[in-house]
Amino acid sequence: MTDPRWLDGREARLWQSYRDAYRELMRALESRLIGNSGLSGADYALLHPLSVAEDGVLRTRDLGRSVGWERSRLSHQVSRMERRGLVCREECASDARGSMVRLTDVGRKAIEAAAPDHVDAVRTYFLDHLSRAEQDQLAAVLERITANIPADPCAPAACDD
Repeated sequence: MTDPRWLDGREARLWQSYRDAYRELMRALESRLIGNSGLSGADYALLHPLSVAEDGVLRTRDLGRSVGWERSRLSHQVSRMERRGLVCREECASDARGSMVRLTDVGRKAIEAAAPDHVDAVRTYFLDHLSRAEQDQLAAVLERITANIPADPCAPAACDD
């Protein structure tokens, strides 16, 4: 095993700044979303891809992939949203083993009502603090970081580095 590559002061500051910014941004967005629409961040995370999907329906596994959630978390969240009438589950016509999640009229109204304020919050707390050039640069940096994160960080190839 090789010696750890400890963070120097500049790197530690960057990492902590990223963690703080992410935490505070998510806290502010979640609080504002709940306060202004009654939807949680998890509700919004699932309603958005459903609202842009053809016919407002997605395979459960595709919905989970789109938000990066494990099956269990997705199942529990969909159940909570079903009880509130935001979504409903359906059998998959093309695959008896699969299931579908459909956006209901109540869910569509909820996301359409929440979206304008949510977009305003994203602009207010994040985008408005960056120039267009900084937005482009940050997007490129984050895309590069994301592209280099292994799907399974504990797979032998990922852990051998």
